[in-house]
Amino acid sequence: MNDTSDETLRSNIKDEIGIIAWKALARFFAGGTAVAIDAEIDLAEVAFQFSQNNRAIVEQWMSAGKINKVSDEQAKRWFETDAIVAAIVISPWVLVQEATMATAQGDRL
Repeated sequence: MNDTSDETLRSNIKDEIGIIAWKALARFFAGGTAVAIDAEIDLAEVAFQFSQNNRAIVEQWMSAGKINKVSDEQAKRWFETDAIVAAIVISPWVLVQEATMATAQGDRL
């Protein structure tokens, strides 16, 4: 891809990120396809790299503990606290990041 189409795809990905209650995504956790994204990294960039099948970068983030499948403990905590998350589907994965007050109010991206 060239830089222009990369930027267009990044913009489209940002537009597709939604704010949703974790409880609405619990079935994806149960199916093993929910991936937690650390708050320190940009959800849109992670989604872009997933969409490009950029295994090297994704594996670096995994090794650093920045992305992982949602753990049982995390899923339980989010469920019990009625957590709101930012999420995007990059099939077959659902990438989720705990929403901050800014993202929940739409001030993100």
